[in-house]
Amino acid sequence: MTPGDSTVSGFEFAFTLFGLLLGLALTEGLSGLARAIKERHRVRIGWATVLLGLFVACDVVSFWMYGWALRDQLEVSWPLMFGGFLVTGVYFICASMVFPDDVDTDFDAHFDRIRPIVLGGILLCNIALLGLTASLVDILSLTSLRAMVVTWSFFPAALLGTFTRQRKVAIACLIWLTATYHISALWV
Repeated sequence: MTPGDSTVSGFEFAFTLFGLLLGLALTEGLSGLARAIKERHRVRIGWATVLLGLFVACDVVSFWMYGWALRDQLEVSWPLMFGGFLVTGVYFICASMVFPDDVDTDFDAHFDRIRPIVLGGILLCNIALLGLTASLVDILSLTSLRAMVVTWSFFPAALLGTFTRQRKVAIACLIWLTATYHISALWV
């Protein structure tokens, strides 16, 4: 299969790489959760870490859905392939960091250490996605009330969640960020 192969669309070609990395990101997050659940009799997992994992999973799936929605506008090129690799690679790294490798780790302390990195990485991925989307579709479609609530509220909440030193504020941001995916699904 090559980008010029008439039996393969550019989207199919590009998404073999992106879909693989996004799938591995989900697998990595779920593997961390499974390890933690297996050891739940020895260690308290903590809601903050689980909420961060849920948020990352929702965002990875959302990115995948945006890729599908933009499939007709995407043309295979070096910038698209490398940029897509960078973004999906960041998703993989973020997902792999959510749960500690050593389940004897204090999950709340782990959350406090990795939250800025994970949320910051996801924020960068969404900035890249918004930039790509804005370059491909009518910008007015990003100004509806739904877009204001679901899309634009993401950035201040993710920014605050990344830089706050207060766990309660970070958790509130994660609750809102995770809720926006559910709001988006119900508000069509």
